[in-house]
Amino acid sequence: MRVVVFGASGNVGTSLLEALGREGEVESVVGVARRLPRLELPKVEWRSADVARDDLAPHLEGADAVVHLAWLIQPTRDLGALRATNVDGSRRVFEAVAASGVRALVHASSVGAYSPGPKERPVGESWPAGGVSTNEYSRQKAEVESLLDRFEREHPRVRTVRLRPGLIFKRESATEQRRYFAGPFLPASLLRPGLIPLVPDIPGLCFQAVHADDVAEAYRLALVREVAGAFNVAAEPVLDAASVARLLRARTIRVPAGLVRRLAAAAWRIRGVPITPSWLDMGLNVPTMDVGRARRELGWEPRHDALDTVRELLDGLRNGAGLDTPPLAPSTSGPLRIRELLSGVGARN
Repeated sequence: MRVVVFGASGNVGTSLLEALGREGEVESVVGVARRLPRLELPKVEWRSADVARDDLAPHLEGADAVVHLAWLIQPTRDLGALRATNVDGSRRVFEAVAASGVRALVHASSVGAYSPGPKERPVGESWPAGGVSTNEYSRQKAEVESLLDRFEREHPRVRTVRLRPGLIFKRESATEQRRYFAGPFLPASLLRPGLIPLVPDIPGLCFQAVHADDVAEAYRLALVREVAGAFNVAAEPVLDAASVARLLRARTIRVPAGLVRRLAAAAWRIRGVPITPSWLDMGLNVPTMDVGRARRELGWEPRHDALDTVRELLDGLRNGAGLDTPPLAPSTSGPLRIRELLSGVGARN
């Protein structure tokens, strides 16, 4: 099997390439990224392409399957750039798959694609994927799912899978996660148990996390098994303020969601953080996912629980962990994170 992975140099992509290198059914892998990494992995040939504007057909010659991971989180202040890659780029990947005669397409969706739903009981893959209207990421994930619905109707011979993971972390993604979500002003040295006294407890806010290596395993299984459709992917337990506080040996303090959103909006306006306050809306509104289908039909079982995954991320943040790819390399921040400051917080990728 020859597999092409778009967006191969990031958090999930690097874990997936390692998993495919160990998979006997996979003979070769084409890792496609906008900027070529120096990272060398078994079976992997790196190629440079931007899904928003480049000809994708040459990269699909001889391909049996495509995994589409390419997605921009930043720059959140340039919605046109996000849409060009996330929505239009996804459509271009789907069109190239159809034109090239590729037999299988596995797409990276997200819990963020779901419409608002319950936290107290998990929902299956049949829950509506209409997104959270106030969050651009969520709306775009839902829009791309609609494009994929149409693709499935028009190309029934292509085995199509979509994975909907929760928040995805690993130690080596720490620099990327901080840069995308917290920005250059986060004092990572404080993310040590006992140094942060209080964790805000926002009513209704809880989330599901999963290790990038476990998500990669779900993608590997989706490639080698004759499955189709949507699969929720997340590890236990569901996390909330209390569980994060225990990791940090801190206490919780009840804070209204409205106040947190106003503070987040103020930080966004003064370019103190790169992420918009609407990400809080998504966190408060997306449902808790039932991962039973992934266990039954994919045979998927996470090796890391959610608490250990967050603990690993915190360790990576404290130590500036990364990998030798453009999205993950600590050098992308520069000395004293000056490159982030000069590029504009949330303004450029």
